[in-house]
Amino acid sequence: MKLNRWLPLAIFAAIAVLLAAGVWLSRKPDRESLPSALIGKPAPEFSLPALHEPGRLVSSQELRGAPYVLNVWGSWCPGCRIEHPVISRFAETKRVRVIGYNWKDDHADALRWLEQFNNPYWLVLVDYDGRTAIDWGITGAPETFLVDGRGIVRWKHSLPMTDEVVQNELLPALAAVEAEAAAK
Repeated sequence: MKLNRWLPLAIFAAIAVLLAAGVWLSRKPDRESLPSALIGKPAPEFSLPALHEPGRLVSSQELRGAPYVLNVWGSWCPGCRIEHPVISRFAETKRVRVIGYNWKDDHADALRWLEQFNNPYWLVLVDYDGRTAIDWGITGAPETFLVDGRGIVRWKHSLPMTDEVVQNELLPALAAVEAEAAAK
């Protein structure tokens, strides 16, 4: 009889231990805990307007032939403001085309933001309704992708870029892309 009294407490304790173990094992603090399913696969096909030339549509095919970094941002995004100086410094090296991907933003707000903080981008694409972002697996801004000259996604980073991420992750990934292209 005394066992019946302790059984609910034992079950509760077991569930609490399992829950705590699950939380502890999945405690990675950023969105990187789920890697992009696109790594090593072709970048999604798209045709998006250029921010500064709204009548011009730019397709994914037009970007092939040389690698590019695709930086997802929005004027509404606090993390984008944090990473913008890092993206600007990286773009100034002109080592690779840095393409802005303005996501779910108002046209005037995006232009005003770039005017205020500077425009480091070789080109800015606009995804007003976010439909193309679904194909890229974009879950939030900022996110940054490296796409090689054949259109294959080679690297992805979620959350604001830092100088350390550029040095320790993006530049080595870019060097690998460049070495592979040179070997062909």
